[in-house]
Amino acid sequence: MDFLYQDPYPILKDDTLYKKITTDYVSVQQLGDREILTVDPKGLELLAETTMSDVSFMLRATHLQKLRNILDDPEATDNDRFVAYNLLQNAVVAVEGELPSCQDTGTAIVMAKKGENVYTGADDGEWLSKGIFNTYQKRNLRYSQIVPISMFEEKNSGSNLPAQIDIYAKKGASYEFLFLAKGGGSANKTFLYQKTKSLLNEKSLDEFVRERIMDLGTSACPPYHLAIVIGGTSAEANLAAVKKASAGYFDHLPTTGNMAGQAFRDLEWEKRVQLICQESHIGAQFGGKYLTHDVRVIRLPRHAASCPVGMGVSCSADRNIKGKITKEGIFVEQLETNPRQFLPATAPHLEAPVEINLDRPMKEVLAELSKYPIKTRLKLNGTLIVARDIAHAKIKELLDAGKPMPEYFKNHPVYYAGPAKTPEGMPSGSFGPTTAGRMDVYVDEFQAAGGSMIMLAKGNRSKEVMNACQKYGGFYLGSIGGPAAILAKENILSVEVVDFEELGMEAVRKITIKDFPAFIITDDKGNDFFANLSH
Repeated sequence: MDFLYQDPYPILKDDTLYKKITTDYVSVQQLGDREILTVDPKGLELLAETTMSDVSFMLRATHLQKLRNILDDPEATDNDRFVAYNLLQNAVVAVEGELPSCQDTGTAIVMAKKGENVYTGADDGEWLSKGIFNTYQKRNLRYSQIVPISMFEEKNSGSNLPAQIDIYAKKGASYEFLFLAKGGGSANKTFLYQKTKSLLNEKSLDEFVRERIMDLGTSACPPYHLAIVIGGTSAEANLAAVKKASAGYFDHLPTTGNMAGQAFRDLEWEKRVQLICQESHIGAQFGGKYLTHDVRVIRLPRHAASCPVGMGVSCSADRNIKGKITKEGIFVEQLETNPRQFLPATAPHLEAPVEINLDRPMKEVLAELSKYPIKTRLKLNGTLIVARDIAHAKIKELLDAGKPMPEYFKNHPVYYAGPAKTPEGMPSGSFGPTTAGRMDVYVDEFQAAGGSMIMLAKGNRSKEVMNACQKYGGFYLGSIGGPAAILAKENILSVEVVDFEELGMEAVRKITIKDFPAFIITDDKGNDFFANLSH
């Protein structure tokens, strides 16, 4: 047999629209018959700083158009339209450059291909990290990286570093980049399933997809760009392909395979999976057609004894941006600077929400909520307590030590969230909800102690939470995941730290809200909007 090799991921074209940010930092030198592109590492710093800044406040025009398509689709539900309209409004606020589109401004991820004839004379990862550092220091972003001091002691790094940086070699004299700001919610919806050859038939694959789509739920802020990768020379290769596919990086792969084992897109299965997602009726967070904007199904070679299947998403904060360095200069992908053009002339018509005054005694608020069924749209006004993962762990430590539940957890609803930095002159930084499911383990114990009686966050929850709410008379309210900037600008009036100040963005806060949108997801009677997701 003859030797056969090709690029395993042959991207056939790049139709990305780039903007040139500088011609500085690059020069061409001759070394024998080779043309060497010399890049001053300060150019890497500038590139990383620019891309991570742009992607925190702007989105791709193609993504925004898909949101507009939901508003124009007569088959979309009111809930689909409500979410899509809010996300477009959020984009209009974020593009002003003060409030990032999502409060979880993500783990900074860089995937790069460095040509053999590109010379920097430096540790490229260090200079890319410096650019990322600059962005998170200068802009109103959030520090989300937790570093281990020992096995159980952790601290916030205070800079959002370290970043994930993966640099590969390629031929030529150019340097290509994909930058991502990956929030925890969408990252946590990356799945690996170790399957076998028995999956690779129409009936089995269809059944598998229908079952596993339910694993996604809504906690990663749909509508999603969904990627499913079947095969891979290793589990690691599979998941790396999932991330790139969800970012649109593999959109121009071939659509058929060959004996060299090239990766390819299966367009027929992309249509089938998209239809399965629509038929799930999960919709854009609160029921409907638009769990996904689109689907990418990538097929890879595999070991005869293995068939890894990966699934992952890019969420409604679709923060992916390309960059490149050539002899012509340093370029970044042009993101949309005028998202307002995607808004309709008038807002979609929706039934009026039920207004809830949160500043009444807890028993009265619970009694008021008990009058309405799940799916009821609410408008919240009053006081919330904000607490998330570490604060919940701290409060559990208090209970374990025989100390009482803090009064603020008894007297007010708790909002699972952690804000980005507050812009000057504003009451709050971007402040959207975090994934509710991470706090499920605390609910029964906390409600038994009189706390967490009303919870506000995003995404579906476990059967244990439904049971606790039925047992103790509690409620879980769902907020739209994604529009963190517009919530900060229009719905949050004041923010103050009330406990665990040393936790930074994870400190317990008290906030005052007005007209804060929410839905009843889990009630005090055992009903749950997402009960079908609790498989």
